[in-house]
Order: sequence, then C-alpha cells, then structure tokens
Amino acid sequence: MKIKHITPMGYCYGVVDAMVIAKNVSKSPDLPRPIYILGMIVHNHHVTESLEKIGVKTIDGENRLTILEQIDHGTVIFTAHGISDAVRKRADEKGLTVVDASCPDVLITHEIVKKRLADGYQIIYIGKKGHPEPEGVLGIDPEKIHLLSTLKDLENLELTGKLFMTNQTTMSIWDVGDIMQAVHVKFPQVVEHSDICQATNERQLAVAEQAVGCDLTIVVGDPRSNNTNRLAEVSEKQAGVPAHRIADVSEIKADWFDGFDDTSTVAVTAGASTPTAIVREVMTYLKQFDGYIPSSKVTFEDIIPRGAVRDLTKKRENRLAELRKQAFEGSSRT
Repeated sequence: MKIKHITPMGYCYGVVDAMVIAKNVSKSPDLPRPIYILGMIVHNHHVTESLEKIGVKTIDGENRLTILEQIDHGTVIFTAHGISDAVRKRADEKGLTVVDASCPDVLITHEIVKKRLADGYQIIYIGKKGHPEPEGVLGIDPEKIHLLSTLKDLENLELTGKLFMTNQTTMSIWDVGDIMQAVHVKFPQVVEHSDICQATNERQLAVAEQAVGCDLTIVVGDPRSNNTNRLAEVSEKQAGVPAHRIADVSEIKADWFDGFDDTSTVAVTAGASTPTAIVREVMTYLKQFDGYIPSSKVTFEDIIPRGAVRDLTKKRENRLAELRKQAFEGSSRT
C-alpha cells in the first residue's frame, strides 16, 4: 500500500513553546521545587510522561481551580490552554511561583472577550464542554459568557441586547461555521469573531483536501486532544474517507488494512500536540507494514525539545503583538 504524508501536520508553535518553557523551568536552579503543571500542558500523554522524567509533575482533574488546591508550595506552570483570572488570583494567594505557558492565540481570545465585556456585550462562546480552554474563558465572567457546544445548546439560549460571539481555537472549522450561522439566525444583532487558530485551520484544510481519494486516514494523537479528534472528523465528513485515531504505533490494528493492495493509499496526519518522533515511528512502520503490530520505541529524550533551551519572552511578545493587530484592527462581521 502507498502512504500519503499530509502536510502540514503535527506540532504547532504554541505546543513547542509550552514544552520549551517546561524544560526551561526544570533546568532553572532559581525556581522553587517541586515543579507542577496545572493539568496536561498539552493533551498528549507521551508529552506528560516525558516531562515527569525531567522533574515536572502533572496534576490533573476536573477543573484548574480545584486541582490548584492540591499544590501548597513550589512552582506551578499554567498549560497552553489558558487559565482564568480566578486561578491566577488563587495561585498568588497561595504564594506559588507561577510560569505561564498559555498559547498566545488563547491569550488573545481572553483579551478580545474582556474588551467586549467592558463594552457591555454578553458573550456567546463556542467550545467543547469540559475542555480546559473554554474553562479558562468562561472563568472570566461565568454570568455573561454562555457556552455553546452543539446546535442543541442554542435552543435553550435566550439573550437580549449586545451580543458578541467567538470560539475555542481548536474547534472544527465546519462545526463552528454551522453553529455561528445558526446563532446569526436566532440573534441577528450578534457580532462575530471566528477564532480558529492558524495551525488548526491549516491542518484541517490539509486533511479535507489531501485525504480525498485515499482508502483510510490514520490520525496520530492523544484521545484527549480536541484538535486531533477534529482531524479524524474532517477526514470522514469533509474528505469522505474513514479514519482511525491512534496515540502511537502500538494502537494500529492489522485488520484495518484487510483487502488493501499496492494500489491502496493510507493518509497520515497528526494533531498539533503530537510529538514528531511518534508520528515518524508510525510513518516508518506503515511503509513496511507486515501485519505485526509493534510497541512504541520512542523515548522521552525523543520527545523533549533538544538543544539549548530558548528565551521565549521576546518571541512570545512579538506573536502577541501580531495577533492583537489582527484581532483589534481587523473587522468583525455582523
């Protein structure tokens, strides 16, 4: 069978930056120990386990404010998904040293929402219920920010006055578009700002276009990764190609390829939080597929960014400035 490498795929800049930040913290002698991450720094258990190997412990649970109570001293890293002001305040009250690995794209969403709230708007936020990114946004003002996860949620939403609508950065382009269209019908006065991040947008469009005509799509990524799950959905709904999501090579099933021959094509893509080494191992295996499913041989040294740790401060400031210009100088559709 033939293997089609969909591009772009895999790590986005926000994930790489978050991992480098965690590596920086682990190597800094000046930061108090122990070192914790408040939830999974990105939704990939290979990354979480690799960070444990270098002394960075993940504490996960139902919500960030609750799991923060398990930390009484040391350093806490906020994940790439963003965090609510209530969590920031509580961390300060507890006297914890804080390192923020929030993705700049998510930080800009928070700024946009706060500005609209200050201008007297109520917020309609499209996102996945229970995901940490919507949790951080809703925490800005739980009474004035309303979460929509499905079209069904819209049926029970009754609002008047000034309304602003935005979304979780890792949602499906098409799902968000359908919900936004329905919101415009029910609330004609709503102001829209679609906020799918560039990396998510590019990876979804790549699958929708490049998987067409393939016999199967393999999506490599953690089951908790929203953007990874959306890629499988895009393959099935937009490209019309069945898809399987796998965390690594060990989850491939030989019977998926029953009936495949030299003319069959398998497309491979990966979520934005999937380690490159994990994807490379899957690609190598599929190219020499023999029906035997191996265990993954990728080590934490393969996953943690190599080389000298980088000073990300200036890079992140530049990215935030670029996103602010796009968000606040661009136009919103009504």
